[in-house]
Amino acid sequence: ITFIEYTLTFLVSVAALVTFVADRFPSLNETIFGLQYRSILAIGLSVLTGWLVNRGPKMAARAFGPATAAVLMLMWIMVFATLVQHGFHLPSLNLDAFRPAYLHLTLGGYARILAVMTGIEIFANLVAAYQGKPREKSRKAFGSLLIVMGTTSVTMLIVGPAILALSDPLGEDVSVFTQTMDQLLPQPLPWLGTLVGVAVLLSAAAASAQGLQNLALGLKHRHYVPAFVGRQNRYEVAPFPVWLEVGIVALCFLMFGTSEETYLAIYAAGVFILLSMTGWAATKRLVREVRATTSPRSGAALAGTILAALLTTVATLIIFRERFLEGAWVYFVFIPVLYAFFTYFRRRLGEPTALADRIGRLTAERRYLPAYDEVSAPRRASITSILVPLDGSNLAEESLSVVRALSRAYDARVTLFCVGADSSRRAFSGLVSAVPLADTRHYLAQIANDLATAGITAELEIRDGEVAPAICDLATDDVDVIVMSTNGRSGLQRLLIGSVAMQVVQNTSTPLLLLRPTGDWRSRRTSFKRLVVALDGSDFSERILPYVANLARSFGSEVLLLSVPEGSTSEQYRATIRGYLTGLAGELQAQGITVRTSVAGTVPARTIVATAEAEMADLIMLATHGRSGMARLMLGSVAEQVVRNMPCPVFLVPIRDQVETVEEAAVLTANL
Repeated sequence: ITFIEYTLTFLVSVAALVTFVADRFPSLNETIFGLQYRSILAIGLSVLTGWLVNRGPKMAARAFGPATAAVLMLMWIMVFATLVQHGFHLPSLNLDAFRPAYLHLTLGGYARILAVMTGIEIFANLVAAYQGKPREKSRKAFGSLLIVMGTTSVTMLIVGPAILALSDPLGEDVSVFTQTMDQLLPQPLPWLGTLVGVAVLLSAAAASAQGLQNLALGLKHRHYVPAFVGRQNRYEVAPFPVWLEVGIVALCFLMFGTSEETYLAIYAAGVFILLSMTGWAATKRLVREVRATTSPRSGAALAGTILAALLTTVATLIIFRERFLEGAWVYFVFIPVLYAFFTYFRRRLGEPTALADRIGRLTAERRYLPAYDEVSAPRRASITSILVPLDGSNLAEESLSVVRALSRAYDARVTLFCVGADSSRRAFSGLVSAVPLADTRHYLAQIANDLATAGITAELEIRDGEVAPAICDLATDDVDVIVMSTNGRSGLQRLLIGSVAMQVVQNTSTPLLLLRPTGDWRSRRTSFKRLVVALDGSDFSERILPYVANLARSFGSEVLLLSVPEGSTSEQYRATIRGYLTGLAGELQAQGITVRTSVAGTVPARTIVATAEAEMADLIMLATHGRSGMARLMLGSVAEQVVRNMPCPVFLVPIRDQVETVEEAAVLTANL
């Protein structure tokens, strides 16, 4: 359905475009060798649009982006001209527009508006997508959408009655909008308005071509089409789908002409199919959220979404009944054909890897990158509060140098924590024979005094009980990171004694910065200048990225994004991963961060440790599922293996499998 709709958007946009041009140059309606000049113009503009789109999204944004501002300016000029010359008159509601005899005119007008708005809305977002940080770009895109929709609404309400009064809707030589411009605006503004109309309709055609590009790339990753269909050129876009679309469009113009009415019935039917499907998909998502946590807001959202889905479904049925013989029947032919085509290649190429499938979904939805700014993280990526567990041992105090660096960089509050004297035998350093602390509070006060000489104020916290549960209880929303040392035992000793650090990982969602002090100074210190970031392509692994960006900006770090192609050694799979990392690197580079990428190895933990050693890294960063119990025993944990062998400190972000809040569920759903 999406494939057909993109092609129809291109057809309707270019057909409307040549209508605008023919308003000014009626000779285009004449024929040569049985072919109208306007059809030749339409084919030429289609080829030009395809060429520009295949030179990459930035080129398309530069070429078509200015049309957004121009058409908005034209709309407001038309509004003010109408108010000055004809006053303020709201349109009347005439229900005859929905009678069978006139319904095709109503739907045709609606489809034209959709065609124009497609270009305006998408390119308003596209232009914003290349400026600023992720959250800033999101605000720009949403603001652009509000401006576009508000301007369109005002224009329809105020200029609409003027169009009805000033134009002859039955005249076939000149469109009603051109007639109205000629009467409302002084020369040469009407001619400039025509140029603006041409530009914005070209942008709608370009938007559909870009959508088809992304769809093809996604289908290639997910093994629904042959690899050559989604093969990228030097501008990192897939040219074949665009030229295929241009070829189909050119063939349609040659066979059926450039009259909009020829394609509007199919276009309108497809629009309502997609709206209906979107409504029910949103309903399904909201039902899951309401089941997790019921609130008045989520209940109201669900009710409104169900109503919208019902209305669009009814509208879809009405359109198919009214426009079936006029072209809507093609969906019953082409959808089964395309479905068979996609299914054939999926079976022939086999199931894609989980990473390739996820990249394909993201790409097909025009989401070049996952949204991983501070909002998308399960916790805030800023570091304003640091928890430091201590037990009186030299091993535990090795973490204090890192605490000093973080506290000075972020002006963060430090909390020194220790279990009570009666429980100190179970200290987190794992030394079962540890000597009980004689005066816990006096010990922590001495550490606090040492920190005070560096200008760091520390609070003291003493609790009784088991060490790991006490740390987890204290690591609430008021704690941004836990900094602690671990002895990193392995083998039978780890199974018998356990590791407090890994118990904390398995039972909290607060990030941890772990040190395993050895004879190498890099294991006891970090300047945060070289960060090795492990990613596996999952949304869980990307939860580390807000913290990566935060640390890199604060310490001027160089970041190495590392992915291990576990489970496949094919070059195509490695190329897919490299493309994935390149996209993430570009987003970080847009924030002024120096980033490199690496695809290496086949065993994750071993490769991460080896890369950190080779790069002389200051910090390894990764997210972990934080499995516990039988799941950890059977499946193991990459994070745990890295911690046991880490050559430098490790920053872990534990990700709980269960979503705890509706807000977090909404963010996760949006990202997926």
